[in-house]
Amino acid sequence: MTILDKIIATKRKEIKAYREIQPTAQAFPEKPLLAEQLRKKKGVIAEIKRASPSKGDIATTVDVVAQAIKYEQAGAAAISVLTDETYFKGSIEDLRLVAKAVSIPVLCKDFMISEIQIDRAKNAGATIVLLIVAALEKEELERLYKYASEAGLEVLVEVHDAQELAIALELDAELIGINNRDLKTFDVSLERTAQLAKGFPFGDQKMLISESGLHSKSDAEFVFRCGAIGVLVGEALMRSANPGKWIKEATEGTVFQ
Repeated sequence: MTILDKIIATKRKEIKAYREIQPTAQAFPEKPLLAEQLRKKKGVIAEIKRASPSKGDIATTVDVVAQAIKYEQAGAAAISVLTDETYFKGSIEDLRLVAKAVSIPVLCKDFMISEIQIDRAKNAGATIVLLIVAALEKEELERLYKYASEAGLEVLVEVHDAQELAIALELDAELIGINNRDLKTFDVSLERTAQLAKGFPFGDQKMLISESGLHSKSDAEFVFRCGAIGVLVGEALMRSANPGKWIKEATEGTVFQ
């Protein structure tokens, strides 16, 4: 059983209890679309990530509101919040707190396999949800993509090989994330972005976002040169003493250092 298989098996057990602990829909600050943000300029989706299966604890005691405000003030295009509890030590409450505190798009980063997770994310203030092609059968992906879109949410469709990219393009997904981490082995290579970008339909209103493994100035410059219009950065920002500086440099064109 791969790491992804274990996570999905755990998620199937967890969602059985979600109906009893579903967040009540609340009012949140108005937020623009991520696609609109990225059409203006290349951007950073800055992630709040307490831990991960591959890296262990990263910043388990982070003040998510303070971190989110740093990200927004520095010019992040959006904020990603990991809400998986078992493997990433996040929570739906982290998402709700961040969505209340900022006025930029907020991504619920989780392993979505059910409509109830999408409802839960929206009720907690998410404006974007993640759908991972590797975690879903094609019919499930199509159903959840339609459900999220009809709920008024943007959808970031995540792929990590050419076959998955073809599936995302069949969906006509606007936001496509290339995960440089293989979710079955958790090995990371930025070459994944480089290779898949060769078959990406740039100029067709579709946006490539490079995710995972971005730790240095050269890493970010590399994927931007490949055609990425956005980067999703978690661990590097969470470990940085000055995450705002990283984001400002990225959005001002000097990228990371």
